[in-house]
Amino acid sequence: MLPPVLTYVQPSAEPTAGDRSAARRGAGCLIEIVETILLTVVIYLVIHNFVAQPFEVEQNSMVATIQPGDYVLIDKITPHFNEYDRGDIVVFQPPEGYEQGGVPFIKRVIGLPGETVTLENGSVFVTQPGGVRVRLDEPYVVTGTDGAPAPTLPRDAVGTDSWVVGDGEFFVMGDNRPESQDSRFFGPIDRELIVGRAFLRYFPLDRITVFQAPDYPGLEPESGLGGWWAWLDQPFGGSSATIQASISRP
Repeated sequence: MLPPVLTYVQPSAEPTAGDRSAARRGAGCLIEIVETILLTVVIYLVIHNFVAQPFEVEQNSMVATIQPGDYVLIDKITPHFNEYDRGDIVVFQPPEGYEQGGVPFIKRVIGLPGETVTLENGSVFVTQPGGVRVRLDEPYVVTGTDGAPAPTLPRDAVGTDSWVVGDGEFFVMGDNRPESQDSRFFGPIDRELIVGRAFLRYFPLDRITVFQAPDYPGLEPESGLGGWWAWLDQPFGGSSATIQASISRP
């Protein structure tokens, strides 16, 4: 028989103070990384849900004010203390029956609560409570091949041409009047459907724009200034197009 083979096993060394210190530093660094990631996610969610949100325009109901492929920023915070006004851009969830795969709409506010909006001979007229009927001057409406603004015509099946805007409602239309699916189809929208006010085009970079609501001679503003830059006396307005949140793109 062969003699047994003896082996010597080196006893494991006790961790040194330096080893323990390095492990603690590594664990501390990992915790800091996790905390930073969590804080970043929380800040992003708060900003996205309550302050501002980016959207990409995908359809053409706002041409020529906003083009497909433009990116706009939606202000969600100022509408809580500064009501929407005529000419503002508003992003909203479409009314029941007009959904397009969960994609929100963006249109221009035309009629405010209590007003009557009327279409006549291709023009838009607004009557404020206790006031006279005023024809809107709308320089943002898309123009035809003759250079004249496209007429604003009824769009529903029965040719409705007059609407009374109820309390807590807004009448909205796209600037590309021949193509826009708007309140001419589904009537005034509830304020609860509105996500926020579009105030900035931030891409393409050569067309960065802070949207401003135009003046409407003959009509009194109802809610004062709008948007982030109210202190500059620059109310925001804008455009109309169906859009999709840019963050949802693959």
